[in-house]
Amino acid sequence: MQESRDQYFGTTYGSSGGITGLVNNTMPSQALPSLISPGLQSLYETCLRVYPNQTNPLQVTAVLKLGGPDPLDYISMYANSGDPALNVPPHWHYISFGLSDLHGDGRVHEITGSQTPSGFGFELTFRLKREPEEMSPPTWPAAVMQALAKYVFQSDNLLCGGDHVSWHCPLDNSESRIQHMLMTEDPQLPQTVTPFGSVTFIQIVGVCLEELQAAQQWNGPGVIDLMRSVAGAGGQWLVTDMRRGETIFELEPELQEAVDDGIATQGSNLSGVSARCDWSQDSVSSDDKHSSEPDNEDNDSDSNNENNEKIMNGEHNKRNGMSSAAHKYPQSRNSCSSAMSVSHDQQNQCNSRMSFASETGAPEPGELIQTQYLKRLNLRFNLEAGLLLPLALRGRLKHDRHFTFKSIVGDLAITLVTPSVSGSFVSLSQRYAIRGPWLQVLIPNDYIDRMLLDLDELSQNDMTDLPKTFEWTDMKLSITLVPEET
Repeated sequence: MQESRDQYFGTTYGSSGGITGLVNNTMPSQALPSLISPGLQSLYETCLRVYPNQTNPLQVTAVLKLGGPDPLDYISMYANSGDPALNVPPHWHYISFGLSDLHGDGRVHEITGSQTPSGFGFELTFRLKREPEEMSPPTWPAAVMQALAKYVFQSDNLLCGGDHVSWHCPLDNSESRIQHMLMTEDPQLPQTVTPFGSVTFIQIVGVCLEELQAAQQWNGPGVIDLMRSVAGAGGQWLVTDMRRGETIFELEPELQEAVDDGIATQGSNLSGVSARCDWSQDSVSSDDKHSSEPDNEDNDSDSNNENNEKIMNGEHNKRNGMSSAAHKYPQSRNSCSSAMSVSHDQQNQCNSRMSFASETGAPEPGELIQTQYLKRLNLRFNLEAGLLLPLALRGRLKHDRHFTFKSIVGDLAITLVTPSVSGSFVSLSQRYAIRGPWLQVLIPNDYIDRMLLDLDELSQNDMTDLPKTFEWTDMKLSITLVPEET
């Protein structure tokens, strides 16, 4: 099956970074059923319903599939004529294949059935405005999509509508203001049910820094709706224009008031962010991570500590649908994606109940994993994650919502909560607790404003003297910000 499938997709005649190649299909679509796997066939059929006259689109394909450096086997590129009535310009439509289960045999994703999500349960899409002089689609969006797919495989974090991605440089490596991304559901591709489960198409939307910050401080879907209403910002289908030189707030200044009102009345939907984070019970100057034994005399058995250590080192089973090949796709350290961070937007979170699975991405641990309480705590975050601390306190905890920092390098989730947040295992008398890879930190309501005042210097964005520690001795809590890794 693998050999015949590769024959169908033809021979690579171009390359991008030595990893992917541009391929033109050479056989008619009628040959699909006998040559490709059922998961891939289902997705192709969905695409053909939107593009019935483009049976053989150009594709960027991973040169080495099923174990190579890129998790996406294929990225198809379609020409879309747009819709003037919806202010949608002509554009290129990129669609990925590989985050969902294409094969159903356990080679990449755990074997599941039609009633579950397929693989990670989604594929990525991207719409790029077509310039008049362009005769073929640029291939740089494929590199962005591969980097996002690597993040998903490496972290086990899903990308959903409303999520935000900090990219920190123009998506096409030009001098564009479009340097970050929001996520939304693709307006033309419906959820597809394959023999291996359901697949949702999540569209990448390129945005400016100010638009990313609005989504973080308020919510992603709200900013997406504002973008749809602005002429020149992509129309109803949110086509990314890398030559757009003005933010939506510069194009229509009154939109800033809508964002400010939403922040004041609704708080933030930003429920968590991927980060480089760890914790210790040692003094704030200690370099040892997770080195102190928890202060819980009732839970100090060797078996319990050993079991906790295994979970902290990632030896637990991944949640249903997570890839067994996640370790094959480490994050790149040679591109803008090395500084990438992903923020997760979650609607209707006021007084919502947390769960072990929702915050850590892991199944609920067995009875041997007991809660251990800590008497003191030092948290450590990379700078970008630390800059979100005021947002977490003001936009989330002050509205009795939780906020989670999920490690991108190991199985650790640090969740800040208040006493009103449901699903927590901390209390005013036992504020810090660890259960498997999940650390909960309770911030009393009357401490929030005080911490915001102490963290006020973060708003000045002049944090060149790192590491920097903020300490609240009466809470036995400290937070250290460290430089970004290079």
